[in-house]
Amino acid sequence: MTTNSEKKLKRINYPSGSKWEDVVGYSRVVKVGNFIEVAGTTSTGEDGTIKGKGDPYLQTKIIIEKISNYLNLAGVSLENVTRTRIFVKDIDKWEEIGRAHGEFFKHIKPVTSMVEVSRLIDPDILVEIEMSAIIT
Repeated sequence: MTTNSEKKLKRINYPSGSKWEDVVGYSRVVKVGNFIEVAGTTSTGEDGTIKGKGDPYLQTKIIIEKISNYLNLAGVSLENVTRTRIFVKDIDKWEEIGRAHGEFFKHIKPVTSMVEVSRLIDPDILVEIEMSAIIT
């Protein structure tokens, strides 16, 4: 007979290929059992440049599209998202950011938080988003 403590959930890391993943020690997406966590994601392109400079609405859209692609690699979609965490440099831009978020999540309605932070890793980054998803 197998007890709960003997059961191990399978863990799969989905790296994005960012040079920072090995330096900092993280993966873009981690899937453990039915749970999927997405690390803080910005609108940084594969070439290292910030997409949507000066536009929090566009940065939010780019980020969610980017995360959607990562979730697809893990075998799920935005429909599986249960939580979003949005970190912003200027909370006064909440309506622009919220409008972009709503374009993807209007009908899914995950729980969410939007929090103003004093700084993000690059001054041109206006928004960073984390997500959690579950396979049902």
